[in-house]
Formats: sequence, structure tokens, C-alpha cells
Amino acid sequence: MSTSEMDRSKMIFSIVERGKGKAYMEMLKEKNIGFNFQTVGFGTAPSEMMDIFGLGSNDKDIIFSYASERAVEDYLLENEKSIGASFRYRGLAMVLSFSAISRVVSRLISGNTSETNEKGAETVEKSEQKHSLILITLNHGYVDEVMEEAKKYGATGGTVIKARLADAESAEKLVGVDIAEEKEIVTILAPNSICGSIMENVNKKFGMRTDAKGVICSLPVDKAFKI
Repeated sequence: MSTSEMDRSKMIFSIVERGKGKAYMEMLKEKNIGFNFQTVGFGTAPSEMMDIFGLGSNDKDIIFSYASERAVEDYLLENEKSIGASFRYRGLAMVLSFSAISRVVSRLISGNTSETNEKGAETVEKSEQKHSLILITLNHGYVDEVMEEAKKYGATGGTVIKARLADAESAEKLVGVDIAEEKEIVTILAPNSICGSIMENVNKKFGMRTDAKGVICSLPVDKAFKI
């Protein structure tokens, strides 16, 4: 089965107010976006700013959703038609393209159950992106300092996800430094025009050679919108 014969796949990375994640995923399921994973996080914006923009609390539900490109496009089209609708989930959603995804997962999320003997990854084409999602994985306790540094170069806020490094011992052997298991992942949506500056300067102060042991990367965002 060739790439053109299979639906391409996308991921929707959503950040909504704590407690609204379940209803949001139920809505996605109705839109044929039913392969969802949920975790929790918290926003870095000051409470006064949250109140001004009507964003609710800093506590967040984080949802990773996998779907066919067709289902995502249908959802986006419907969402654009209801621009006047209320800010129901008090959150933000970002559509991300995969550089590759396994054929099994691609068939699972597209509903294609046909068999194939081909192995390997299902590649997808990238579109023209204007924003990126910056991911900064750090030792616990550096979030405020990192966000302060990122804001110097144009970042307006971020969301933090608690995490744990799996197999820290192997990672320590690989890089030759002690690595704590408890981690925090800072996610920042930013225009591509400032992404480089944010990443470069955060890396200088909080990279792997510092006590923060930061790992920094970015992912292209096809589209970002309020939900």
C-alpha cells in the first residue's frame, strides 16, 4: 500500500481548563478523532492575566489526539464556521504534522484495516508552518527561571507538564552526567521568527551542561486555534 493510498495522520495537542478534558475528548470522538491520551499540567501566565483574557485557572488538562488528516480538516472547517461560539473549553489546540508514523497506528486512526506486507514508517509531507511548539525538558524547579528567560525573547507564556525520565541510569551513561528522574516539560507556542532566539538563549542558561539539564527541541505547528 503506497503513501497516497493511506490517509495521512496528524496530531492535535490541546491544552484546556482542568476538568474540561473529558467533555472535550467526547466532542473530538464525535468528530471521528477518537484516539486520545490525557494528562495534566499547569500554565505559567500570572493569575491576573488569566482573568483578563478569561482563561480560567492555571490548572490544565493536556490532551494528545491522533487522527487522519481528513478528520482533522473536517474538524477545523467546522470550527472555523463557528467562530462566534463561546470559548467553551477555555484552551488552545495545535495541529502537528508527523515526519513519520508506524503503518499500524496510521491504519488504526484512519479506520483502514486492510492488510499489507510492507514494513517501516509512513511518511507524511510537511506544510508551510508559521509557528512551532517548543518543548523544554528540565530538572524540577527551573520553570519560573526558564519562562523569565524565554519571555525576554518574545515568549508570551507556556504550559508545564510533570514527567519522569525512564531509565535514567542508561541516559547518565550515554551523556556522562547525573540526570534526575523527576522532570518538568515546558511547552511554548511561538512564531518561527523568534523560536531560534528563545531556544538558543534558554539553552545557554539551562542546557545539558547546566544544573537544569535542559533538553530543548521544537515541532512545526500547522495551525493553532482557541477551543
